[in-house]
Amino acid sequence: MFTHIMIGSNDLDRSKAFYDATFTALGGTPGERDERGRLIYDHDGGRLMITRPIDGRPATAANGGTIGIAAISADHVHAWHEAGATHGGTAIETPPCERPNGVFVAYLRDPDGNKLTARTKATR
Repeated sequence: MFTHIMIGSNDLDRSKAFYDATFTALGGTPGERDERGRLIYDHDGGRLMITRPIDGRPATAANGGTIGIAAISADHVHAWHEAGATHGGTAIETPPCERPNGVFVAYLRDPDGNKLTARTKATR
């Protein structure tokens, strides 16, 4: 359904350090910068792009928005959470845990305040 997700950042170097660490913890690869300076993360046909806002105003986090990132195991969710918290992210909500439907989940805010979750597939 989606071709990509684009989020804004006020500091692309800081964002690169955060997202490189979290995606590497999930078995992904570091992002690349395109000709316009945007950060690009590709995986299995999905794309996360991070850019300075085109209108020149400061980037702000979406109120009520969450970006979900697939993880293959609870160990990957823990690694993602630890890498993010170590690289400028903020742990939010509950600590990494299993939900009643069998999903293992963790939440972070990236350095610009965007809400992210890494989660496994439901087992129940």
